Amino acid sequence: MEILGKTNVDFIGKRYIAYGISVALVLLGIVALVQIARGAANMGIDFAGGTSVQVKFTQPVDLGVVRQALSANGIKDSEPQQFSDGRSVMVRLKRGGTSQQVQDALHKEFTTNPFTVEASTEIGPAIGKELQHKALLAIGISLVGIVLYIAWRFEFRFGVAATVATFHDVLAVLGVVFLFNKEITLLIVTALLTVAGYSLTDTVVVYDRIRENLRGRRREPLADIMNASINQVLSRTAMTSLTTILASGALFFLGGDVLHDFAFALSIGILVGTYSSWFVASPLIYEWRIRTEAARRARR
Repeated sequence: MEILGKTNVDFIGKRYIAYGISVALVLLGIVALVQIARGAANMGIDFAGGTSVQVKFTQPVDLGVVRQALSANGIKDSEPQQFSDGRSVMVRLKRGGTSQQVQDALHKEFTTNPFTVEASTEIGPAIGKELQHKALLAIGISLVGIVLYIAWRFEFRFGVAATVATFHDVLAVLGVVFLFNKEITLLIVTALLTVAGYSLTDTVVVYDRIRENLRGRRREPLADIMNASINQVLSRTAMTSLTTILASGALFFLGGDVLHDFAFALSIGILVGTYSSWFVASPLIYEWRIRTEAARRARR
């Protein structure tokens, strides 16, 4: 079943518009990286250190009353978050305070509404820094792996272009997460690595068709070959993105508060990854090839 039918979009001709959009997204991602390094971003306790306590009351509670109860007992800068059932509350403390202090404060204020502790996590600043380094290392290793795989699967220039496109996607998603002041946690890092894998898969589909057409249509202009290749797989990549966004959208709206930010980052990553496979990864190959051929002709 064809959804889009036969298309004839001039992706290569629109590459400069796409470059402008991509530069803006990458700059936003770089700003996010700088702010994260400065500690000015909304870092979760996974990276900043702190305490997280999730409790479930017998009866529904008012979040404002919970916040007042914590403040009245000397627990400042708390971030209570209520779940959809109205009874479950997660309290995050990024500075000072322990799980036991939170429990004691809630026991004192909610004597007629007992609760049970469902989860409790305490992470020191040193562990948070170590997790930051390991997260960056995981992303770096994945990008190196992409270069090696694509270089082996196609050729070196394809590997470099795919890595640039993937790095573009990761920075873009990180920038959007920072722009919307989402809390940066290990789940966000998981989403970034998932986006890198998704983007690579989408790019390989396009690259495979480009390589096939470069072999069989050598006499045609390079721009025509590239455009034809992208258009030939356009319906497939669009449908893949649509079905994947339906799944991530279900997580976003129905998955609960814990998965909300993860699903948000994943949904943005699917959109950016699809865009980059059409307007970033392929035009980079085009630019590289025409500049290499121009340089070769100049030497002759």
